[in-house]
Amino acid sequence: MPMSDTDFFLPAQYVHQIADQVARMGVRLPDWFQRLQRPGPQGELEVPELSFADFRRLVRDALALTGEPAFGLLVGDRLMVSSHGLLGHVALHSQTLRQTVDAIEAYLQLRTSLLTLRQEVHGERLRLVFAEPHPLGDIRLPVTEAIVLTIKNLIDYVTLGSGQVSRAAFPFPEPAHADLARELFRCELRWDAVWCGLELPVAPLDRPLRSGNAEAWLDAVQRCQAEVSRLQRQHSLSARVRRLMLSGQGGFPSLQLTARQLNLSARTLHRKLLDEGTSYRDILEDVRHTLAVEHVQAGRLTMQEIAFLLGYDDQANFRRAFKRWEGMAPTAYRERGGRPAPIESH
Repeated sequence: MPMSDTDFFLPAQYVHQIADQVARMGVRLPDWFQRLQRPGPQGELEVPELSFADFRRLVRDALALTGEPAFGLLVGDRLMVSSHGLLGHVALHSQTLRQTVDAIEAYLQLRTSLLTLRQEVHGERLRLVFAEPHPLGDIRLPVTEAIVLTIKNLIDYVTLGSGQVSRAAFPFPEPAHADLARELFRCELRWDAVWCGLELPVAPLDRPLRSGNAEAWLDAVQRCQAEVSRLQRQHSLSARVRRLMLSGQGGFPSLQLTARQLNLSARTLHRKLLDEGTSYRDILEDVRHTLAVEHVQAGRLTMQEIAFLLGYDDQANFRRAFKRWEGMAPTAYRERGGRPAPIESH
């Protein structure tokens, strides 16, 4: 299934690295991308979150404008430990290489949704196997090369060479820039492989690392786990349904239409929402409540207009719903300046 915008995640600093690499090569960034940039707090140009379609367009334009088929490798090689946020902190303070690779497997999702990672033990070798949760299509090669190289460099950095990656494997034919790939990876490369990723010996996994710091590592892990929980809430199915409702034009999509937009059957959507402890009706009620309070507080629309926007047949039904939510009629809520009714003491 193709990647949707609700599945796509990539921090802005990685997008900046792509743009910076294009500029480094003396090429003008495409006009459409420049129009997205906005001045940041320090006067620097910032780019808002890209959709997957725009990210794909940026990578394709970078390849075409620079004429450099190894563009992904050039970007990946420039990504330092500090580029990886909390994941970089956990890796940097790991006490063993095993902690490092465990952290990369667990928290790669904090840096990108483009690839996932799992560990496989093959005798005396450990494989870090990358996979595409959604097909990357024509940007598969540069994206994969960039991510695999930057993870390889991260391992080399924290181990100071003691846990040397011995092999990198790619599931596509040997490219014309294979010599550059060998120079940057500094290990054996295998093309047309049945897997994608890195291989290293098991023996050094539990040796102490000189840069290890138990207290700093534990703090970084706790922060990573908190961030994973936040992302899971943000990217849960119920959150995706809520975003569809909030972004709709001309009323809320039905259960059937919502399911089709998420490439699910209505029955499957209903079951998955139940698994998350909610339902389409509960989410719709919560969205209506949120929007009702916002509209009533804003004071720009009449109660009849708000009722119509929220899909109520008549104003009386809206009034009853609002009183159930806030303990008072919408007109009274507006008159009180958006303050809820006082709790009566008995």
